[in-house]
Amino acid sequence: MNLVRTTFLLALLTALFVGAGYLIGGSGGMVIAFLLAAGMNLYAYWNSDQMVLRYYRAREVTEREQPAFHRIVRQLAERAQVPMPRVYIIDSDQPNAFATGRNPENAAVAATTGLLRRLSPEEVAGVMAHELAHVQHRDTLTMTVTATLAGAISMLANFAFFFGGNDRNNPLGFVGVLLVAILAPLAAMLVQMAISRGREYEADRQGALTCGNPLWLASALAKIAGGAARIDNVAAERNPATAHLFIVNPLRGRGADSLFSTHPAVENRIARLQVLAREMGPGASMAAPARGPWG
Repeated sequence: MNLVRTTFLLALLTALFVGAGYLIGGSGGMVIAFLLAAGMNLYAYWNSDQMVLRYYRAREVTEREQPAFHRIVRQLAERAQVPMPRVYIIDSDQPNAFATGRNPENAAVAATTGLLRRLSPEEVAGVMAHELAHVQHRDTLTMTVTATLAGAISMLANFAFFFGGNDRNNPLGFVGVLLVAILAPLAAMLVQMAISRGREYEADRQGALTCGNPLWLASALAKIAGGAARIDNVAAERNPATAHLFIVNPLRGRGADSLFSTHPAVENRIARLQVLAREMGPGASMAAPARGPWG
């Protein structure tokens, strides 16, 4: 099903990109856009993870540099039965994290310095278990490719606004330019709709089971949401199409569980984790450590 969803999403974004090319430059623009889209689809499949990591200036860290963080990720990867991912740090005061990579064998997890500084080891374990659940479910391919293509559509919209109005090949003239300029927010909505919010709920559930305590992740989500509401993530604000990559929406003022939201409301996610904790019994409490380097 993930393969079907990814294929459908790539085809839909490609069609949107080609349609924008037609509105800017007619049939010639459509052909150019199609060739660009085909090349970008191929490039994004192999390199979208590195593009996202470079965009956020993430730096890979070794076990010697971050021994505690590495131990948490390694222990969780063993529990989740996935290969050990590459580990990255993002210099940002906003607590947040994401996973990327086209498959579990080429996965990477990234956490901000704010997350490692503000969260307890147990809460960090909950967050990383959530991200490894995305790796398990192969959500990361869809997430990174859509971020890359949606960003390209946004750039095409900017090009249309500044250079498309006087092109005699533009079949709709200035109206076509306006239509393309609107495609950028529409592309962001498309990304938000395509990246199902159900995936976040399932990653929360699987992550809670992997780390051994749903309340650790619940506490982490509350802290991350509070930090995201107060602290800007400048890179994410500049490219909202990448917001769906993070465990909590990094954009300020967008916490509502609306139709086009990239994430479920944090309150809803916490409530589900609390229900799961009750189902797991008395052992799932903030004071009951699970076996692992975070205990």
